[in-house]
Amino acid sequence: MRSFHRRLTAPIAIAAIAGLTLAGCSGGPGTTNSEAGAEGDGSVSVYGTIGDTEAKLLEESWAAWEEENNIDIQYEASKEFETQIAIRAQGGNAPDIAIFPQPGLMADLASRDYLKPAPKAVEDNVDEFWSADWKAYGTVGDTFYGAPLMASVKGFVWYSPAKFTEWGVEVPETWDDLLAVTKTIQEKTGTAPWCAGFGSGDASGWPGTDWVEDLVLRQAGAETYDKWVANDIPFTDPAIKSAFDSVGEILLNPAYVNAAFGDVRSINSTPFGDVATPLADGTCALHHQASFFDGFITDAGGEVGPDGDVWAFITPGEEAGSQAVTGGGEIVAAFADDADTQAVQEYLSSDDWANSRVSLGGVISANSGLDPANAKSPILQEAIKILQDPETTFRFDGSDLMPGSVGAGTFWKGMVNWVNGTSTDEVLTSIEAGWPST
Repeated sequence: MRSFHRRLTAPIAIAAIAGLTLAGCSGGPGTTNSEAGAEGDGSVSVYGTIGDTEAKLLEESWAAWEEENNIDIQYEASKEFETQIAIRAQGGNAPDIAIFPQPGLMADLASRDYLKPAPKAVEDNVDEFWSADWKAYGTVGDTFYGAPLMASVKGFVWYSPAKFTEWGVEVPETWDDLLAVTKTIQEKTGTAPWCAGFGSGDASGWPGTDWVEDLVLRQAGAETYDKWVANDIPFTDPAIKSAFDSVGEILLNPAYVNAAFGDVRSINSTPFGDVATPLADGTCALHHQASFFDGFITDAGGEVGPDGDVWAFITPGEEAGSQAVTGGGEIVAAFADDADTQAVQEYLSSDDWANSRVSLGGVISANSGLDPANAKSPILQEAIKILQDPETTFRFDGSDLMPGSVGAGTFWKGMVNWVNGTSTDEVLTSIEAGWPST
């Protein structure tokens, strides 16, 4: 199975950071082994969650640059990154650079003065190649710390073009159209059209949060989404309950799920990656998952493309033509500020690096200097076009922006409980209770 670094971490990891007293044991917050403006020693350590095959491709993406610039980038991957990065910062053993999968985690360490403000060259790259929204994810207060790296587009609905033709249905343009297509498929086949899997070990439930985030953004709009992520609007707000109710029209309907796996509750026991097989062989008609799922479908023997076994469209909004999407990505920030570290930061924020990495396959970037043709699959090319479209309203994955006690805690757990039959009102109240008291 393909490496997937977005969620394979314990849900309490980020929450644990809040409990750490990050008073530096070796000189206080911000202590590093370098001084501002120092030349560096020709080696830069980079720490992140990206592992296995993706780690090898990451190292390949900067190999030529390393040789040209005589800087050795030493990359270390960890499945315990969220916990260990705080511990290492506390102990004075932080890496030169960290690749943060959650902006909220980066912001926590920046607020405790462990991270160095990004150098001007990095900020210049971000101003040139990235949107203001993306820059904001690496900004804490009025200080810019971290540049975006890779990205994913969430909210794709995967389907079979040939089956759609056979059933006489078309790609829906609105949420109501999607419900109508679902109903038609169910009536024509006599089976559940949708398949879903929330299983992900300690992180089970995260695919459900993606569903809710899509619906909040599409139904209530970006302003409400932003207020919700900041807890200016609580989970118990009618707008959030409406999003849950809409998702429930599909995921809680026994006539609509869970193709190839069982009843509604089987969603929780189905590993999220296992859904690729029935999707590829046609047993499942519809599935909601991010752009990264392209690799899982390919590994399951399916061809992804407009004329392939499986293709995808973005979950539609209330009105036709709306272009609002959620997504994820990484933020690159530094604990050191010597010349070598700054040079690596600048390269990773450039269009040159984005084109180098994307050309190797499997990932995309929201960098506007990226040539979509460098992507290795049609769905990744489509995702890049969506990210680069100035008409697109993009919002980062809400649970990744929330404090870990909520986003990777009560929100994930709440989705599992909801599928298991707990009422929406009770689930919303329990999720909201995860917010730290101020």
